[in-house]
Amino acid sequence: MLSSRLARDTQALAACVLRRQSCLRREQARRAFCATSASLSGHPSSSTSSTPSPIPWFVDPSEAEPALSPYARRAALPQAPTKPLAPLPTVLPLDHPITRLHAELKASPHLEPGTLLVCEPIPTATGPPLPPSMPKGRRKRGRSYVGEGVSENTGGIWEWIVIAQVKEGTEDRGAIESVIRIVRKTLLTSDPPTSLPLNNKRRINGGWAMIDAGEFAVHILSKEAREKYFPNRRDW
Repeated sequence: MLSSRLARDTQALAACVLRRQSCLRREQARRAFCATSASLSGHPSSSTSSTPSPIPWFVDPSEAEPALSPYARRAALPQAPTKPLAPLPTVLPLDHPITRLHAELKASPHLEPGTLLVCEPIPTATGPPLPPSMPKGRRKRGRSYVGEGVSENTGGIWEWIVIAQVKEGTEDRGAIESVIRIVRKTLLTSDPPTSLPLNNKRRINGGWAMIDAGEFAVHILSKEAREKYFPNRRDW
């Protein structure tokens, strides 16, 4: 009983081995035929190539253009001409805080090239003096009277104005905040330090932020805000 069963299993195993060898011979013959056909036609076979070709079968490889990387494609695009940077006014001394601030902002990657400007404000006529009047109401703790300490002839507010425009599309992605940090760090670490107001977190309004540095003011603004409030005809 056992010997007959063993004989049947041996015959089945031998038949399986013969079928496997036959399949291997057919596969080898098929591969050899494909390789021979590809060598005769001059084009590599798609079944034998390990990596797919980036060129379609209907394009002549000699006429195909080389594939460019994304950086090379961006570099090949025509670039807009860069506006030359306006020089500092000659009357500014080398040790002025604006001189150091201009050098720091010029190297900032957040600003639009060629838009940094240092100029004098537009002269405005002094208006009529305020009518003298006594303060009304009860004085609150920590407050001062309205108009207290204001001289009669104040003249201009600032001697210089610095305009820094951030790159278009970055005003809502932290570019203005980054430039503000550069301005504050540069002025506070100058020798002597420039007195600045407290760092207000809500100082940005409509893509425009201003830092009052006493003798001068720094405007950090977007392209839209500059075209609205500081158009080219007022680029002093």
